[in-house]
Amino acid sequence: MICSFVDRSNKTVHFYPVYTGSEENKQFFAATPGGNISLNVLNEKAFAQFEQGKEYFVDFTPAATE
Repeated sequence: MICSFVDRSNKTVHFYPVYTGSEENKQFFAATPGGNISLNVLNEKAFAQFEQGKEYFVDFTPAATE
């Protein structure tokens, strides 16, 4: 995912799928062509780590429910 916008006033980062560049990006886009993720990050140190235009891996791992 690419960080498309960092909203400093609301401490929100917005991500969209990457569809160009590496073969991995092209394969991801072929399987998941659309979507977006928005995160409100209140922790200053965590928020500072996100950069607009930088690509990030996003991993969805099932959480234990018990």
